[in-house]
Amino acid sequence: MKISVHQLIWVTIGAISLTIFTGFGHLFARHHQAIASNRPITKVSHSATKVTTPVPETVDWHKPSLSRPYPKLAKYDDINIQVSIKKQRVYLKNHDQTLYTMLASTGKHGSDTPKGHFEIQAERGQHFFNTQSGEGANYWVSFKDHGIYLFHSVPVDANDQYIVKEAQQLGKVANSHGCIRLTIADAKWLYENISTHTPVVVS
Repeated sequence: MKISVHQLIWVTIGAISLTIFTGFGHLFARHHQAIASNRPITKVSHSATKVTTPVPETVDWHKPSLSRPYPKLAKYDDINIQVSIKKQRVYLKNHDQTLYTMLASTGKHGSDTPKGHFEIQAERGQHFFNTQSGEGANYWVSFKDHGIYLFHSVPVDANDQYIVKEAQQLGKVANSHGCIRLTIADAKWLYENISTHTPVVVS
């Protein structure tokens, strides 16, 4: 049986069309398989990102808050101290420049550290113990009411032993009786170096 030129052309076009359509069908199927296989991975990754929380850092309350040296105060002309109750930090500044940041624990609810503008007062000492609260501290410096509100080390008990449970809250929880607790090293440095009349702002 003879096939005309027109019939041959139409048969060829039909074969090409079928090949193209089949190819697109396979491509379309593979595209949807790829999307389907990727969906669970995307959801898991998104969920993992949402629930990730930072690991709390361990505080060594014996040592300085920072690994770098304390500033040499004689080099600066406007030393001041800023205390952040919200962040539980003490910022040693020159004008608005932060020279050093110290971990702190301020007054707990009901024994709040007073907010406002104060200054380092003349009263300071190496040790005290309060029989009423059953706690004391080392390396204290007064900033309000002449020996009532102090910067000092993490607390000690009646045997002059540091109270570890209290010390571990440094930089995290406001838990003092109104004073501002510091690491042992920070408190000692402040006791030995900060000048009387240095401005203190608690906010």
